[in-house]
Amino acid sequence: MTEPSDGLKLLVDVLDRLGIPYLIGGSLASSVHGIARATADVDLIAEIRPADVKPLAGALAQHFYADAEMMREAIEIGRPFNLIHYETSFKFDVFPRRSDAFSRLQFERRQLKLAGLGGGTPVKCAVATAEDIILNKLAWFRLGGEVSEQQWNDVRGVIEVRREQLDLPYLRQWAQYLKVDDLLEHVLAQRHKSRD
Repeated sequence: MTEPSDGLKLLVDVLDRLGIPYLIGGSLASSVHGIARATADVDLIAEIRPADVKPLAGALAQHFYADAEMMREAIEIGRPFNLIHYETSFKFDVFPRRSDAFSRLQFERRQLKLAGLGGGTPVKCAVATAEDIILNKLAWFRLGGEVSEQQWNDVRGVIEVRREQLDLPYLRQWAQYLKVDDLLEHVLAQRHKSRD
């Protein structure tokens, strides 16, 4: 039986073959570093140039809904686009990599990890670091009006599982850059209270 992880493997194999750098973010990355949970889609950030669109769409066409024109338009305006794995109807949201300092740095820091998806065989792929997924989740939490329990719990899960390995100076530096330093200190304080 085909699983969403089969779609993930196909996608990352194509990206690797075409030399398109990427990293997995979102819930899948927080599950890799923290407490695993089911996810309805995979967020992936990629350094896709307009010249990559036609070969990428062509390489994916057999297994994915991949509209080259939609992809091209999204990349030109810096917006995400969707790829849908035909056999599982699983959705992959592809975000063009931004050019700001944090986006560039998290790409440099990405790590090869095994990522499990939908009960299938885990896939070796490039994943955001624990620190970077915490920072991104806090930024999305703020952008969404600070109401998403799922985003907050993902952050707490990563901190709980990785607490001894986290680079706190890095977290604090980039939390300030992303204007989420108050949220970071709040969630770190919650962690200490729960351990006392």
